[in-house]
Amino acid sequence: MTLAVVVAAALFAGVVVYALFGGADFGSGFFDLTAGGAARGSELRTLIDRSIGPVWEANHVWLIYVLVMWWTGFPTAFAATMSTLFVPLILALLGIVLRGASFAFRKYSATLAQARLFGIVFAGSSLITPFFFGAVAGAVASGRVPASGQGDVWSSWLTPTSLFGGVIAVGTCAFLAGVFLTADADRGGNAALAEGLRRRTLGVGVVTGAVVFAALVPIRHDAPTLAAGLEGRAAPLVVVSGLAGAGTLVLILRRRYAVARLTAAVAVATVVLGWGVGQYPWMLVDQVTIADAAGASATLTGLLIVVALAVVVVLPALAYLLWLTQQWTSD
Repeated sequence: MTLAVVVAAALFAGVVVYALFGGADFGSGFFDLTAGGAARGSELRTLIDRSIGPVWEANHVWLIYVLVMWWTGFPTAFAATMSTLFVPLILALLGIVLRGASFAFRKYSATLAQARLFGIVFAGSSLITPFFFGAVAGAVASGRVPASGQGDVWSSWLTPTSLFGGVIAVGTCAFLAGVFLTADADRGGNAALAEGLRRRTLGVGVVTGAVVFAALVPIRHDAPTLAAGLEGRAAPLVVVSGLAGAGTLVLILRRRYAVARLTAAVAVATVVLGWGVGQYPWMLVDQVTIADAAGASATLTGLLIVVALAVVVVLPALAYLLWLTQQWTSD
């Protein structure tokens, strides 16, 4: 395994972790948006605030990690992607900014009307951001980012692979959030809320699973290199994802929420890993390989040293923060 591949693997590990932790936060917006009116949805919105409040900004450390690793380790591929896909990337960034501001402002709204407005912005931007990140992933995976950059700003991502990627990203985020919120409601002693979330999470899981496997058909024609990888070297991960997703639905159906959180994480992680393995060895599919995109060896070595330091310094603190958020029970 070359130094460039090791750095690419470290970069992609950040993508997987962001998809899990950031995805669960973004997915809460779907349940916030569909919670109902101020009175009917108050319990669920309170649960969402309590569940993601301590960690919703901390999870963006993984996005920063991915961008820094990509920019520093593979600068030409980074520049090509940014110059071609700046429209969906700006929209995703706008979603992050609006989501953060509205989540904070909703808590301090002077009137119910203001709280509703900020709530809608929070929920809507929570769906917009993963959609456009998924669209970016689809554009890269379908080979529509030229090595020289400056690809078409619209046709590069308004494609079947990108649109399916966006929908799948929203669905997987909502599914993850549903599983986590259901477990939190059950652990907090709110059986009625947990039951309502249980039914909705089952629906989201079934629809998302169907979309994931339906997407394989257009991907064969729109992104043949990725499709060949998914049906070849990444096929075991696709199978594991399907089994873990189905297992999660069974566990939710049987109200085994604690275990369901683990299987849901496996299902989402293997979907993202399947994309990475299916795309290998390309950094920009059909355009630039990992080896060709890699920066200087000294830079790659320095990045790995920084990653090792982050594992020692940052991961324990984040793990402790996540552990603290799981200590609350019913009041």
